[in-house]
Amino acid sequence: MAQITQVGSDWELSGEVVINTASALLAASKLLTLSPNSKIDFSGVTNIDTATISLIFEWKRRAQKENQSVQCINLPANLNSLTQLYGVNEMIN
Repeated sequence: MAQITQVGSDWELSGEVVINTASALLAASKLLTLSPNSKIDFSGVTNIDTATISLIFEWKRRAQKENQSVQCINLPANLNSLTQLYGVNEMIN
């Protein structure tokens, strides 16, 4: 089961962040707040796919709209590989 929770000003993801869980994670994230320099921690993520990249872009767009910033930390190695493959590594990190 995928989950996103707020810990202080940061968000923590756990479980599978894949196409089947992306919509629920996005909906749950709308209930969370962003602060200046918020971090999204991926250390609890067990599986990802390309939907993870879309989620990150959604969260970055939201942060921009709210005049906040968000940084993704502890990205899984396979997510780094995907972002490099698609040429969006600098946009994610």
